[in-house]
Amino acid sequence: MAAQHSSEPPPISPDTEIWRLMTRAVARISPEARLNEAARKLAAVGAGALAVGTTESLVGIVSERDLTRAYGRAEDPAALLVSDVASTDLIWCEPSSSATDAAALMCERGVRHLLVGDGGTADLQGIVSARDLIEALIGPGDVSRQ
Repeated sequence: MAAQHSSEPPPISPDTEIWRLMTRAVARISPEARLNEAARKLAAVGAGALAVGTTESLVGIVSERDLTRAYGRAEDPAALLVSDVASTDLIWCEPSSSATDAAALMCERGVRHLLVGDGGTADLQGIVSARDLIEALIGPGDVSRQ
């Protein structure tokens, strides 16, 4: 009897490795770009964060939250550069980290995005967001709004 193959991916669990959940095509932006360019790029790619730098030199990460705070605080946010607001304390997890470990790291460090790869060499393989983890564990649309 031939084995049956399902087109559905294996179930996601708290032990699921991050490489299965991460976004591999990480959008990047130059540190010299203006904030409005970062906002447009975030909207265009449908991401919550952008890697700051090039494929050879990763210097930070800028998120929707960073932009919102900058626009709310600055007298002239249009004059700000991405490098003025980007987080440079990069927080990494290994591709083999579990969803549970990644979520714990996010909570511990107070972030919503983790870089996935080798932080020692800045080998960026992907990015995982809190939303990715939540959707993987409970499924998109499985949360009823009260």
